[in-house]
Amino acid sequence: MPVPALPRPMVVLVDDDPAVTHAVQFSFDLEGLEVRSYRDAESLLANPVLPENGCLVIDQNLPGMSGLSLLERLREDGVQLPAILITTNPRAALRDRAATAGIPIVEKPLLTDALLTTVRTALSRSA
Repeated sequence: MPVPALPRPMVVLVDDDPAVTHAVQFSFDLEGLEVRSYRDAESLLANPVLPENGCLVIDQNLPGMSGLSLLERLREDGVQLPAILITTNPRAALRDRAATAGIPIVEKPLLTDALLTTVRTALSRSA
């Protein structure tokens, strides 16, 4: 009798840049990760069904609500998925807020495998 396949870990990506979304989806799919993407915080909040086995990857500079504000809202709603913040040139205040919240920052542009490595680490800690 075949063993049923385990569901692939899901990365919930919130980024308003279609090029970033496409690149992350393509590269993570090759790595066996499923990606569900949203263009802004409001889109994610309107669809609160999140995976049990997964990770949040949130852009700090979203239209409307910022990435950290979105994450604070999700935490208030009981969402405990590991999270990663992506942004360009984070200032010291943002780094401090993220560190206090236990959220790693991966800087854009995403030219190396730093995001994938950080996601894999987050997924292994949550498993």
